[in-house]
Amino acid sequence: MANNLVIVESPTKVKTVKKFLGTGYEVLASNGHVRDLPKSSLGIDVEHGFEPKYITIRGKGDLVASLRKAAAKADKVYLATDPDREGEAISWHLSKALNLDKKKMRRITFNEITKTAVKASLKNARDIDMDLVDEQQARRCLDRMVGYEISPILWKKIKRGLSAGRVQSVALRIIADREEEIAAFIPEEYWTLDADFQVDGSKKPLTAHFYGEGGKKRTIADGKELQTILDELKTASWAVRDIKQGERVRKAPLPFTTSTLQQEASRVLNMSTSKTMQIAQQLYEGISLGRGGAVGMISYLRTDSTRISEEADAAARAYIQEQYGPDYAAKGIVAANKNRNAQDAHEAIRPTDVSRSPVKVKQYLTRDQFRLYQLIWKRFVASRMEAAVYETSTVRIQGGKYTFHASSSRVIFDGFLSVYTQEEDKKQENDHLGNIREDSVLSLLEYHQEQHFTQPPAHYTEATLVRTMEEQGIGRPSTYAPTITTIIARHYVAREKKNLYLTELGQVVNDMMKQAFPSIVDVSFTANMETLLDGVGTGQIEWKVLLENFWPDLYAAVKEAEKELQEVKIEDEKSDVICEECGRTMVIKYGPHGKFLACPGFPECRNTKPYLEKIGVKCPLCGGDVLRKRTKKGRQYFGCEKNPECSFMSWQRPSSQKCPQCGSYMLEKGNKLVCADKECGFVMNREKDGTETA
Repeated sequence: MANNLVIVESPTKVKTVKKFLGTGYEVLASNGHVRDLPKSSLGIDVEHGFEPKYITIRGKGDLVASLRKAAAKADKVYLATDPDREGEAISWHLSKALNLDKKKMRRITFNEITKTAVKASLKNARDIDMDLVDEQQARRCLDRMVGYEISPILWKKIKRGLSAGRVQSVALRIIADREEEIAAFIPEEYWTLDADFQVDGSKKPLTAHFYGEGGKKRTIADGKELQTILDELKTASWAVRDIKQGERVRKAPLPFTTSTLQQEASRVLNMSTSKTMQIAQQLYEGISLGRGGAVGMISYLRTDSTRISEEADAAARAYIQEQYGPDYAAKGIVAANKNRNAQDAHEAIRPTDVSRSPVKVKQYLTRDQFRLYQLIWKRFVASRMEAAVYETSTVRIQGGKYTFHASSSRVIFDGFLSVYTQEEDKKQENDHLGNIREDSVLSLLEYHQEQHFTQPPAHYTEATLVRTMEEQGIGRPSTYAPTITTIIARHYVAREKKNLYLTELGQVVNDMMKQAFPSIVDVSFTANMETLLDGVGTGQIEWKVLLENFWPDLYAAVKEAEKELQEVKIEDEKSDVICEECGRTMVIKYGPHGKFLACPGFPECRNTKPYLEKIGVKCPLCGGDVLRKRTKKGRQYFGCEKNPECSFMSWQRPSSQKCPQCGSYMLEKGNKLVCADKECGFVMNREKDGTETA
């Protein structure tokens, strides 16, 4: 009997794959990578062709030895690492570390861990794809260059333990830019006006919203303008001008990619990107379903494609016809997405067996596994269903020269909504519009008027950051979650509830990166580099040429930054606080959450204190000093030194300037000063020399 060795990445796959292959196959795990660049040096020979110097990862010597011994005994060695670029690279590293004979070594991949897929992979065994390996090598070397050359600059300038990264630094820049937008945003006032009408023959009042004048949409800018409209409407007569009936078709959603799964799991299940990927990995590698043993529940989780195999598509449509009826199964071809950055290497994320409904497997899954599997299953089934159809009605009501609109929609065919609904799908307004006619008599009951202010751009959440990175071509499916995890772990960004906030430390790091390494944190440059790296994976670009072109500019920027650092001697900033333990004058240092006070007598004296920085502005409530403070997670705010006796607090920096219009305090917003009282809304320019002009 043939002696075949199959090497997978994760130990959790070993039993499942062994069960599918049966006797004649030994299955072992590599536990991920077995070789990498050394931690003690750059590990890339930049003077001799950019050759990487790989070594066996510390602690994996015995594992490599045992795999090498098993491979020597085998007639065939199948490298079955994950079906992605990194998995391809791991297979190549295994072939080198185990000294595998090319004649008996084959590469196999399966997009799902099922018996059919694993068996089929053996029939489609192939050579290692060196284009994908070279792309992974290029990415690893570029990341190493950026990290190992720039991080020491951050250590010298700010503090040890910080890091820079080719993708993480751009993600930080995106968050920092949004924070600047929010800080500089000046709210603008506007009003909404609704009118309740009694329609003859109807018990329920009809609510219509102010639309505009003369058929043109108009915004009510302030209370004075609103009062003018209300005065003119006092003598107006009301009439229905027209009623429009129609249909609206809402297409079924596409199945999940890595990015859209992370976004939806965050929105619906409140899962972080890292937790989503962790649970999805468990579902992919296999869950024990009673006596049947472990089986992969979903297809591969790192993908940017919405494509579905013909077999899975046919199985889903048959299931839908049986469970929901023939009218619900999609009739035509379901188009895949056309994301220009998509590599389309794998199918979308889907259940491996559509008949394995969430209810059937709930008893075998943890709570989080069930919730995520249910989300994936519902989305996939919905993607193979017909569109939902709504009956829509719009009524235009005329009062003098002003127009009010009322609209409603009603589901007449639920289609995919029978499986996959969202919170907004449950909201319906004025669903009784069918009772109104063009000759209906309207009686005004009352007005509802409300003041609003425009809102600044929302802080990024993990989900919206992933979407932005995908849209701008920053990173790839496998990098979204690790990137976000890193910038949070480094305390560059704080996560409060779902929002991501830039910390003081993150601000300092971002400012330095923008000043010394503008191309590294440039979104367009990084997106273009991702495209070039994709070109390596398709065999269009030679990977070492890419490194040769990248290195000189990076090296020059690093040397320039080092020169500037040498010219400016960096010393700890002295404070006016005396250490009560030893009497020395305490200094200001950077910690994980920003600045803090430390005794310069360390290690003899280890006294530290929070750094409470006065900003030179008096509290508008009690006259005490306003301090720059931080939340527990590092987000900056401004508060009174007399807290908790004084409740003053502001996310924006207050100014010593008083509002000339109402006397309230002003807030700094970019190059403007804005009255803190929204009702006043006074704005003046803030000049660089500190003077203000209205």
